[in-house]
This record gives sequence, structure tokens and C-alpha cells, in this order.
Amino acid sequence: MAEKIDIYRSYGEKLISLFARLLFSGESYSLTELARMLNCSKQTVLRLMEDIRKAYGVDIEESYSANRKYYRVRRPGSAKALYPLTELELAVLQMCRDFTSHMLGKKLFEEATRAIAKSQALLPGEPAGNGRHFGAFRPGTIDYTPYHEIICNLIEAMEARKVCRITYRAISTQRPKTYHIKPLKIFSHRDTLYLHAQKAKEPGKPYHAPDYDPLLAIHRMKQVEVTDRIFDYPTDFDFEKAFNRHFGVMKGQAFEVEAEFTGWAAQYVSERVWSPDQKIIKAGKDRIRLTFTATSESELISWLLSFGHEATLHKPQRLTGELQTTAHQMQNKYAKIPCLSSYAADK
Repeated sequence: MAEKIDIYRSYGEKLISLFARLLFSGESYSLTELARMLNCSKQTVLRLMEDIRKAYGVDIEESYSANRKYYRVRRPGSAKALYPLTELELAVLQMCRDFTSHMLGKKLFEEATRAIAKSQALLPGEPAGNGRHFGAFRPGTIDYTPYHEIICNLIEAMEARKVCRITYRAISTQRPKTYHIKPLKIFSHRDTLYLHAQKAKEPGKPYHAPDYDPLLAIHRMKQVEVTDRIFDYPTDFDFEKAFNRHFGVMKGQAFEVEAEFTGWAAQYVSERVWSPDQKIIKAGKDRIRLTFTATSESELISWLLSFGHEATLHKPQRLTGELQTTAHQMQNKYAKIPCLSSYAADK
């Protein structure tokens, strides 16, 4: 379903946004692109440009390409870059922004776009690229637009090293609970944003150290309140050591894994790094053996099942029985559903 046009956003906000977009970027935009950016009608965009021309004396150039009309504001040719930014550096920034657009949410994406446009305005002459070379495949991703305030509060707390009081509902619970945490780092994993934190002492209650530091999915946070309590950043905190040493975002006791992959799965698995200590041995044509270290049994099982019959787990043996049970349960479930061939035969 197409996004509804925002009729409540003020005309002045749209005018400023359009003026800043055209001035800072120096790029040419079609009427359709501008209407989509401002979330308004094409008629409104035309009125905005006319007001910019009359009220501010800005010359908005018009050009045609492939039977489509484009608009732009020419920047002064004498502008000098204040920083040693290059066109390639700006292109990389645009790539990073667009690759993560589905995780930033609408407001943070707009802020990133404004920052790039301002940087682009510092370059002398005309922009070489049009900034439309990159994108992201969105199905199955989370819309983080409603969590803009939560993310900003977490960033503020991390910068100021302040304890947060958060309301959080875990996936396995029905009701949210309240925690006091020390936010350390926001990171992404499989298009999902997480907060790695340490548990903080709650006022008036004794402190009980947890077995593991809290790992919180941002989209399950209901509220984040930044308190006045300051915490000391842990000197021994090492995110790379904590998360990028083993397979699995959930951190339990580490264990060794040995699995065999065939067919397309062998090629897919061999192209990627699943754990820094992994070893890949070619076991025949279109067949490999992968050994590595993992910390999450549930994530390992889900990962192996995603390859279907092209993956076979050899170690740890305690998990092979669980995979067999899951496979039998799936077989029994689908056995009750008539397949297409038998349905056609009945007809």
C-alpha cells in the first residue's frame, strides 16, 4: 500500500526542505522524485518552487531528459571545499546511507541525507554523480521509523554515559518489564538493531549480577528514559571480542561445530565467514566440511535448517538428535497436507 500524503506537515516545512534539497545537493530532480521526497502532491511542489523563485529570487533551472522534466539550483562555481572531501568519499557515504536506509527509519534517513547534501555543497563545481546508484532489498525488514525517539535517547545516553530506565518486552513474554541498564553499543545483525548493555543497579534495590550482559532488540523497547545517573564506561569492554569471535548473536557457552554442505549450499557457505576460527575442507565435488565455534544452539539449528537437505550436522552430536526431531515434526506436519500432484490426480 502506498504511503499516505502527509497533509499535516506545514507548507513552510516543505518549502524549507525543498529549498535545502535543491541548494545543497546541486542535483537535478524530477517532479515525481520531489513529490515523493516531500510526501506531497506534484501541484504542491510546483507551488513551492514558484514561491522560492518569487520570494527569494532563486533561479530554479529546468531541463528535459528522456521526456521528463528536471529541476535544479545551480551552485556558485567559486565555492571552495572546507574539508578534503572527494567525490568518491561522498559516493561511499551515499552507499552506506542507502544500504542501511531500511534500518535508519524515515527521520534518521532524512538526517543522513541532509548531512550528505551539506557535505556535497562544500565541493567546488558540479557534482559528478547523481547519488542514485545504491539501494536496499527490504522484504522481511523492520521499520524503525516509530523508534526514532528511542534510538536518539540511547545515543544521548551513550554519549553522556548515563543510565537508562527502559521498558522492554521480550519475545517470550506477554508483558513488558522495566530495567535499569548502562548502554554500551548499538549494532546491527541480519537487518535488526540491537543494544548491548550492562545491567545497572536499580535505586533502592540490591544489585544481582546477571550471568550474561543484556542483549536487547531495539524494536522490542517500549520506552527509554535517560536518567541523571552517570556510569563509568567499562575499560575491559571489547565489542569485537564479545560478538565477532563466534557464530551466533546470543552468547552462551562456546562449542565446536562440524557440518557438511553439498550442492549450492557448499558454494554459498564457502564464500562467507561464519566465525574467525572457521576451517573449510573440500570433501569432494560440490561438497565441503565446515568447522567453527558457535555460542547459540537455537541459531545454529535454524541456520542449518535453512539449507534443507544440503546441510548435515556431525558435531555436536547432542544437536543432531534435535535436528532429527525437528525434521520428523516437519514431515508429519506436511504429510497431512495433500500435495499438488495428488490433488491433480484426484481431479
